[in-house]
Amino acid sequence: MITIPYLTALTTYFSYGLLFAFGQFRDFFRKIFDWWHAKNLQGYAPICLGLEDFYIRRLYLRIQDCFGRPISSAPDAWFDVVERYSNDNNKTLKRTDKISRCLNLGSYNYLGFAAADEYCTPRVIDSLKRYSASTCSTRVDGGTTTLHKELEECVANFVGKPAAIVFGMGYVTNSAILPVLMGKGGLIISDSLNHNSIVNGARGSGATIRVFQHNTPSHLEKVLREQIAEGQPRTHRPWKKIIVIVEGIYSMEGELCKLPEIVAICKKYKAYVYLDEAHSIGAVGKTGRGVCELLGVDTADVDIMMGTFTKSFGSCGGYIAGSKELIQYLKYTCPAHLYATSISPPAAQQIISSIKVILGEDGSSRGAQKLARIRENSNFFRSELQKMGFEVLGDNDSPVMPIMLYNPAKIPAFSRECLKKNVAVVTVAFPATPLLLARARICISASHTREDLIKALEVISQVGDLVGIKYFPAEPKKQQQGKDTIKLE
Repeated sequence: MITIPYLTALTTYFSYGLLFAFGQFRDFFRKIFDWWHAKNLQGYAPICLGLEDFYIRRLYLRIQDCFGRPISSAPDAWFDVVERYSNDNNKTLKRTDKISRCLNLGSYNYLGFAAADEYCTPRVIDSLKRYSASTCSTRVDGGTTTLHKELEECVANFVGKPAAIVFGMGYVTNSAILPVLMGKGGLIISDSLNHNSIVNGARGSGATIRVFQHNTPSHLEKVLREQIAEGQPRTHRPWKKIIVIVEGIYSMEGELCKLPEIVAICKKYKAYVYLDEAHSIGAVGKTGRGVCELLGVDTADVDIMMGTFTKSFGSCGGYIAGSKELIQYLKYTCPAHLYATSISPPAAQQIISSIKVILGEDGSSRGAQKLARIRENSNFFRSELQKMGFEVLGDNDSPVMPIMLYNPAKIPAFSRECLKKNVAVVTVAFPATPLLLARARICISASHTREDLIKALEVISQVGDLVGIKYFPAEPKKQQQGKDTIKLE
């Protein structure tokens, strides 16, 4: 739970209130001008009415240069950011031919597989020549290749489950699977900070949804006990099935799930566990097998394991791993499997090759070195940020590090100043986060060198002083040993 300082909360509310007031004031005059120059809609209602796009017009467009920055190279430790300009106060942005070489602190390239790799890249190129870029078909028609079968076996073995099914998009993995697993008469208990794909999937299922306080097992148990006692709404019949959904690493908080306690509670109340490992699979654990390995949880105690290939594996798509019966059922019923084009063969080959590197099956120890480096880099960077006085969320070993900004004026200021110093960061605000909890989200990679991280820390420290986001006192720097000592003969 984030505790916002009183003064910070007050100034943040005041800033948003000021923006809202001026926005309404400008909208008032806009209506007057529109009345004089009425657009002929030929009987159609406006697509966007009043407050529906108010946030976009009056807040987002002012700072949209901080988002959606195009790049023109692979998202490695350093990448090329295309420069843009605007002649209409940021309503539209135009690209230029100029690029800036920037340190990449925004991409989910946790193990560094997003750039060219000595083992993965040649095999991906070969698969492109053999299979082409797309199967142009669904899995149940002509879209299943030998690579797809190999990938599903590889993923199942890697995560420690009997079977797996893969999809071409990570977001759809959650949003399309949950309506198949759950329906009317079922109960979904979801962490309050679960990803939007889980939220939309749960809503589309038709099941009853209850939320428990973020990463709080005691509140989960309270909700479970109450819901089991009450039963279904109106009829009070027993629930057909109950599923608890959590994430391995929460993408906006950088926190590790309290999985051992949650699994124990779900066992006690006979509820299924659905674990989203989008940000944890491949990135944490001794051999990269995610939070189950890191926290010592038997994968047999997690009923449904979900993950994506877009973070640690340098590819695209997602997977569901579970029992053979579950996976067979999903292959017959899941619309993402039945109607969507299958994952691209080169993308599938990239995943297979990267998993082999992680496990050392490429004949080298590069996988183990990458895992050790991402852990060292993450813990070093987090520790140094905290020493500087930043409010950093998350746990050790997590490569996701949110730095709290709070005030809306500090969102573009932090992003633009970092970019001026050739450090590319991602800033996140409402609606991705609660209104008061804007932040910059740092993602660390195994491809970052210690020199890269030190440069990033220097820039972030300078910008932090300029913008005023060091909410805690910095630790005093240790004096060099021997500097003030007297030499005795």
